[in-house]
Amino acid sequence: MPNGLAAIETAPRHFSKASNLNFLARFLTIILIGLTAASFSFAQGDAAATLAACRIHIVDDQSGWPVPLVELKTTHQVRFVSDNAGVIAIDDPSLLDREVYFSVIGHGYEIPADGFGFRGVRLTPRRGKTLIVKVQRTAIAKRVGRLTGSGLFAESQKLGEQLDWNDGPVFGCDTVQTAVHRGKLFWAWGDTKLASYPLGVFDMTSGTTSLDPFESLQPPLKPKFDLFLDERGRPKGVAPIPGDGPTWLTGYVSLPDKNGDEHLVAFYRKIKGHLQTYEAGLCEWNESNSEFEIVRTVWKASDGTPPPSLAEEGHPVFWTDAAGTRWLLFGNPLPRIQIAGTYEAWKDFENWKTLTPQKTLRSADDGSEIVPHSGSLAWNAFRTRWVTVFMQKFGKPSAFGTLWYAEADSPMGPWGDAVEILSHDNYTFYNPRLHPELTPAGNHVLLFEGTYTAEFANHAAPTPYYDYNQILYRLDLDDPALQPAQHSVTTSKP
Repeated sequence: MPNGLAAIETAPRHFSKASNLNFLARFLTIILIGLTAASFSFAQGDAAATLAACRIHIVDDQSGWPVPLVELKTTHQVRFVSDNAGVIAIDDPSLLDREVYFSVIGHGYEIPADGFGFRGVRLTPRRGKTLIVKVQRTAIAKRVGRLTGSGLFAESQKLGEQLDWNDGPVFGCDTVQTAVHRGKLFWAWGDTKLASYPLGVFDMTSGTTSLDPFESLQPPLKPKFDLFLDERGRPKGVAPIPGDGPTWLTGYVSLPDKNGDEHLVAFYRKIKGHLQTYEAGLCEWNESNSEFEIVRTVWKASDGTPPPSLAEEGHPVFWTDAAGTRWLLFGNPLPRIQIAGTYEAWKDFENWKTLTPQKTLRSADDGSEIVPHSGSLAWNAFRTRWVTVFMQKFGKPSAFGTLWYAEADSPMGPWGDAVEILSHDNYTFYNPRLHPELTPAGNHVLLFEGTYTAEFANHAAPTPYYDYNQILYRLDLDDPALQPAQHSVTTSKP
């Protein structure tokens, strides 16, 4: 017997008629509340089923790989961007169960133009359905995915996929530095955005991974960093060099001393105003507090002297010359500085040697002169040559978003013809960093990353999630499209 009826049956016989009516009224109220709650629960379930999203999967039409960072935009400017799994979730009721035209914007991936020059697709999104959009890769470089920031799988998770993925506590970060140090890969990033306030961390953030951090060299990319955090669980500034303004590190490298001990070191700059350096020097990683500390200051604006030409940013690379001497070179992209590859030589700033890099490279396409702006180089065992990926200064269609690949017999050059490998539609992609340490020696895959940002573009609309973050690409060095850069075989050694 239901509990409410049992209560009525066992009610005392001497209750008054009014009491019995009040008791019955309370009981009916309880029943009504229960029925209402149950109805609301069922209604919620029905609403959830009604509003289920449509799954759009963006894939490369040749490889079938998912393609991150492809934007679908409606005729009334509603934007959707594919996540690291190439997925977009469409749950806007006004777009479901009707034919919708989406423009496709892919930075190196596209849809063939129609008779009016529009590049897009007509789709009819339906609840619980999957629609495939195949895009053609026009760039030589293949996009693997986003390395930093939040929402790497935001679209997939709306659909109940990739639920084991948890984003780190970072929304965006600038230029990367990497170094292999004491059996780990150390990563450091410039100005870093957090969720809690528009001003984030401006004295570098950092984390580590294993030397083999990725499950695969193709998408979906799942980067997991062991970040250095403060007492509140937020990414900590690891270069708290005294003074106003941001601290930027460059020349990030691990060097052995005369006893064989490893030292993680960098060149620091203190910044004020708009990219103006007012102090520069050498700093070293303190293993006990996980912070960089000053080794020596080599220049201050207050001294009244111009900054030394050696105080320039650059990525490090080791090079053994024909005589068997091991050197450390710094370049951005081509070598500007040469020192012996030891900790003691690094500290001896007065004896750093200045180099004069090649000012331009020739385009393999039309012979025009290409001015490198930023990038890095590495020895490549597959090509048995030195290779570089660099961003062009004042390229097209984006002034700072076009990247090139070139090869040389020696890191000192001369560098052969350059091949364009990636470009962006009115968007910036600067400071590309090669990652030869992430692929086995002799592997045909060359990985690089760079900073994707609307800064320095022509009033570009920032891409949600992706803006001001690091994106990883790969080059397949056996791709016939790179042959114009691949001239004579050499015997140079790293």
